[in-house]
Amino acid sequence: ILVGLYMQDKLAIAKGETRYQGEVVAAVAATTEAIAEQAISLIEVEYEVLEPVRNLDDALEAKILVHENIAEIKHIEGVFFPQPNSNIASLNKSLKGDLEAGFEEADLVVENEFTLPAVAHVPLETHVAIVQADPYSDRIRIWTSAQSPFALRQLMAFSFGVKESDIEVHIPFVGGGFGGKAGIHLEPLVTLLSRASGGLPVKLRMTREQEFNYLPTRAGMRGRIKTGVKKDGSMVASDIVYDWDSGAYADYGVNVGKTAVYGGLGPYDVDNVSIVSNTIYTNKVFSTAYRGFGHLETLWTVERQMDILSQKLGIDPYEFRMMNMLRPGDTTVTGELMTRSTGCPTDCLSAVVKEIGWTGRKSEEDRQREWKTGKIRGKGFAMIQKAPAMPPNTATAVVMQMSGDGHVKIMIGAIDYGQGALTAIAQIAAQELDLPIEMIEVIKETNTETNPYDWNTVASKYTFMGGNATIQASRKMLEQMKNIAGQVLRCAPEFLTHGDGYIYNVHRPDRRIAYKDMALGYAYPDGNGIGGPLIAHGVCMADG
Repeated sequence: ILVGLYMQDKLAIAKGETRYQGEVVAAVAATTEAIAEQAISLIEVEYEVLEPVRNLDDALEAKILVHENIAEIKHIEGVFFPQPNSNIASLNKSLKGDLEAGFEEADLVVENEFTLPAVAHVPLETHVAIVQADPYSDRIRIWTSAQSPFALRQLMAFSFGVKESDIEVHIPFVGGGFGGKAGIHLEPLVTLLSRASGGLPVKLRMTREQEFNYLPTRAGMRGRIKTGVKKDGSMVASDIVYDWDSGAYADYGVNVGKTAVYGGLGPYDVDNVSIVSNTIYTNKVFSTAYRGFGHLETLWTVERQMDILSQKLGIDPYEFRMMNMLRPGDTTVTGELMTRSTGCPTDCLSAVVKEIGWTGRKSEEDRQREWKTGKIRGKGFAMIQKAPAMPPNTATAVVMQMSGDGHVKIMIGAIDYGQGALTAIAQIAAQELDLPIEMIEVIKETNTETNPYDWNTVASKYTFMGGNATIQASRKMLEQMKNIAGQVLRCAPEFLTHGDGYIYNVHRPDRRIAYKDMALGYAYPDGNGIGGPLIAHGVCMADG
């Protein structure tokens, strides 16, 4: 079974060759852990030790290829670009202006290299999955600790060649993710074990040691940056190469690497730019999403360079950034037109600088004075241009229903793994409906069979998108209640407003109806009724 969406380069169980030391070569399902451990101990594997690709430089030399068949690996064409006879899983570029002419114009050229290591996610709850594969049909039921149930359903259907509607994904409480539980991980292997067991449910829970050895990390990154500036501080050229150590496989790695050519210059207006981003195979644990999806790595490269440049020019780092910042009317390195709706980086930086009380770099006298007190306090700031790698139809939905006692239950497709999604949605609904937050319940478990769709719980998108969907659903529910109340109170809905659990006439607040009296449909004293159960939904799709 091949696993992957962007790059189908990984098997659920290695065949013929392993590409990193923690890769699965055999698996056992048993009725107890003790029996499973005993069975595993009886398996003997003979390895022929091959020379590994240990680092980025070895990988770029391409004397040894991690994947001999890189040109044959299925991938999303036109988005990712594997380089034949190399270890480059994808080479992405952004070019703007005339780089050579830009550097000729510069009064000062500074080159630097910055690196960040691979980092494990280390959520409190390790990866765990239970799968039951129906032996008589294509149906697969999954209970798993994952961030994105609908994306997992899509990936599983893709890997096993079945319909999405045949996959049922349950997500209970998740004990942390940080990007490491996005995508697909244990589920294909456990599905194979369930099928091999005649359709019995199979559970696999990673130990902490197995997390480090088998499951993906943040990619290591090397950023090489060359910047040309004029004496007045204006940036005229920037040449950046990002090399990402994606490890043995690159399904999510290539998407992280691709973001670097969108946001890898930071929010700066430079006329002559080249950004090259190489997602590279090595014989290490493979990589995946990690908090920031590659943006924090490019931020480290660009913003460290900005501080060094400002020091060499003798310009305050705040002023240096402000004079080179993108503003409405400018275009980004990829040609996107900046508008007020894009956001205003200058306003963001000005607000931060004001809040922290920035007064410029410390003088040597200031530093010596602090050393004598024994208390040293540093101040700093950095900018980032976040360009999430989301499809144009990125969307989310919520469904809300009112109970007979006036409580509102809300179903979402996103996952709260510690970031507070459930609380945020409850707060937004309570504010829109003007109800105490205790009257709002966001259902905690997500099931793709019953919950509304959400693309992925990633990219810092959910409070904005899920919040707007909740606002829309709340207003639809209020509209339903006003239509019912208008008939009961014999007035047009536009003369009705809401508050404190009631719909009432704006001119006669004493003429009112409680939400709960309409929740299941309004009953007249004479035995007639109107309306029906109050159910509303809201959607939000990324725009622009």
